[in-house]
Amino acid sequence: MTEYTTETSVEELYRVWMDEAIRVATDSVANGGGPFGALIVKDGEVVATGNNRVTATLDPTAHAEVSAIRAACLRLETFSLTGCVLVTSCEPCPMCLSSALWARVDRIVYSADRHDAAVAGFDDRRFYDLFEKKPASMWPTPVEHLDLPHRRAPFDAWLARADRVDY
Repeated sequence: MTEYTTETSVEELYRVWMDEAIRVATDSVANGGGPFGALIVKDGEVVATGNNRVTATLDPTAHAEVSAIRAACLRLETFSLTGCVLVTSCEPCPMCLSSALWARVDRIVYSADRHDAAVAGFDDRRFYDLFEKKPASMWPTPVEHLDLPHRRAPFDAWLARADRVDY
């Protein structure tokens, strides 16, 4: 993993890391993956990379950002990426953005945006539109609430555990 000196400006580091994320994305295409790459950086060091492997692994969650987050958590032996930066070749889709928020990264930096992705056939814009503009009643997949009297049982069991690890 590469480390950088304190004389290197933050903006310069973001450019270096973004060049690497774009290289990972381009290499991903050459190796049968999708055109997305991501890095997790902590304390000036790239601790993990990830590329899009959705079609290669038949896993719709195998986006570059999620792959990088998973690898970083394993390497750092934690589920919290507080103190880390997610550098990604393209604006994170809603799933990846949510994953980054759950991972508690300090910052997200991206280059291409959702409109650039749409031109290449990755139309995540419709998912952004769905979450931003349409009520759940208009979503293509029905989402319904089934209210059962024991719906809180898993949470009660969780709260009763003295050895739980809060997150």
